[in-house]
Amino acid sequence: MSTQNTSIKMVRALGFPWATQDPFIFCAYHNDRYPKGNAQLGPDASLGGRAIGQDFDPSNDWRMYHGKTVPGFPHHPHSGFETVTIGKKGLIDHADSLGAAGRFGNGDVQWMTAGKGVQHSEMFPLLRDDADNPLELFQIWLNLPKKSKRVAPHFKMLWADTVPVYEVDGVKVDIIAGELEGHKAPAPAPDSWAADPANEVAIWTIKLSAGKTFTLPSASAGLNRSLYFYQGTTVDADGQEIPSQKILDLHSDQSTTLKAGAEDAYFLFLQGKPINEPVVQHGPFVANDREGIIQIMQEYQATEFGGWPWPRPDQVHERSRGRFAKHVDGRVEEKA
Repeated sequence: MSTQNTSIKMVRALGFPWATQDPFIFCAYHNDRYPKGNAQLGPDASLGGRAIGQDFDPSNDWRMYHGKTVPGFPHHPHSGFETVTIGKKGLIDHADSLGAAGRFGNGDVQWMTAGKGVQHSEMFPLLRDDADNPLELFQIWLNLPKKSKRVAPHFKMLWADTVPVYEVDGVKVDIIAGELEGHKAPAPAPDSWAADPANEVAIWTIKLSAGKTFTLPSASAGLNRSLYFYQGTTVDADGQEIPSQKILDLHSDQSTTLKAGAEDAYFLFLQGKPINEPVVQHGPFVANDREGIIQIMQEYQATEFGGWPWPRPDQVHERSRGRFAKHVDGRVEEKA
């Protein structure tokens, strides 16, 4: 649905995964009401009737995804782009082919540059055996330009207490990338398209309390910006009533005024200067042409991007471990 005389270029259905614009190439939202956990950190519930290893049924309260014992995504490769994983609620266990590992969530963000190739696993351990284990996260794929497609893999943590929050009169914005009203996000991974301020990359989550108003400020012309309205009833956007489960593609050089309806409204906001290069994607690999895909697939078959140094493909850490990150250089960050 197109619009006129507003900042809104187009309104689209949300779907799954969420449609994105250059420089973003993928966005998935996971919201699972997991039950209490068992001794293996999986669900203390029957798995009967589920497509184990391929459980994406949206009618279920929770899903195993590719996990067979623990929900999540056992080891798999990536190349040519970055993953930005925003753990809003619950915990995620990371392990990778470089020997790095971590446990993060409850507001933390992991920014991983796949670059020339890495394997990793992303598992959702159900640590509580006496209560439910709700999980909510976004995973966003941010493309790399051709000059950075072959950089060394890298990951960094943006811990919850380092992610700036703009909060005023019923408006709460978590700023994972970009800047709002003097609140500037931590530096992203060093080879990221977002590392250059000229690219004006913004990744925000927005909560707008019922009846409250927020104006999304304008930026430079020619950026791609999308606003994902994923939870709530309705929002008034520049005078147009928009129901939930919609994507608003916006003109970047115009501000957009939002007013929540009868319920709190929740949004994900993605913005960036387009890379404007060809994108060829084959599953977890992204290149600029078909030859690039063939090359990276051959490299993966030959090297497995360093192999898998962990005892399990669905590697999880011990139940008692807190939030932490172990980096490739041996540096360990421990959080409460």
